[in-house]
Amino acid sequence: QVQLVEAGGGTVQAGGSLRLSCAASGGGSSSYAMGWFRQAPGKERELVALTSWGGSKTYYGDSVKGRFTISRDNDKNTVHLQMDSLKPEDTAVYYCAATPTWGEVVPASPQSYDYWGQGTQVTVSS
Repeated sequence: QVQLVEAGGGTVQAGGSLRLSCAASGGGSSSYAMGWFRQAPGKERELVALTSWGGSKTYYGDSVKGRFTISRDNDKNTVHLQMDSLKPEDTAVYYCAATPTWGEVVPASPQSYDYWGQGTQVTVSS
């Protein structure tokens, strides 16, 4: 059973930066696609950024392209999300997610992810 623990959320002014981290444990020797989704009140959960097991493939939601960067360190079983030029519309609960995959396959749908963190709140004030 994979466990995911997020850290790094908080409150920041528009234009500022935050860095989220997700530490994974219990995955054994399996390969996992990992990434971040977010959910704002009254809205559906949406893709923020995803990365393949080896890190060769990354995907970003249209609203964060050019501002957010995902990275992973498999030696430390962690994935990071660097968020720059934050906007009030980025305010949401951010969830780390992981799912077993083959090679560099990266599912895009949240329904494809088997494991989820508890979520961390990001609030961007105007």
